[in-house]
Amino acid sequence: MNDQGKKIIIFDDDEDILSICTYILEEQGWDVKTFTNCNNIVDKVSDVAPDVILMDNWIPDEGGIIATQALKNHQTLKTIPVIYFSANSDIQLLADHAGAESYLAKPFDLEELERVINNVLVK
Repeated sequence: MNDQGKKIIIFDDDEDILSICTYILEEQGWDVKTFTNCNNIVDKVSDVAPDVILMDNWIPDEGGIIATQALKNHQTLKTIPVIYFSANSDIQLLADHAGAESYLAKPFDLEELERVINNVLVK
């Protein structure tokens, strides 16, 4: 019985974004975990074992790029798709630099959020 809802982690220090995303994703059957910092990121992600990760660029303490790279350099976690999200105009470059599978520019609408998540899950 592996049909227990999909798991997602959102790393963002903006509580409003966390609560909005959590509400929307839970409505769609996701099991949502949120963190306001990326300290001990390997432990956090290992404990949850998510299907997908949303990563903010400006997350304390190290920032999204270093956090994403830490995951992508980890043997068992590197296959989990990371969606990089930021209000930075260079988001595509940042996401590429971090090694993220996809990106989402802030502010985003809900259809966009769903589309980007579904796209990385299909791959």
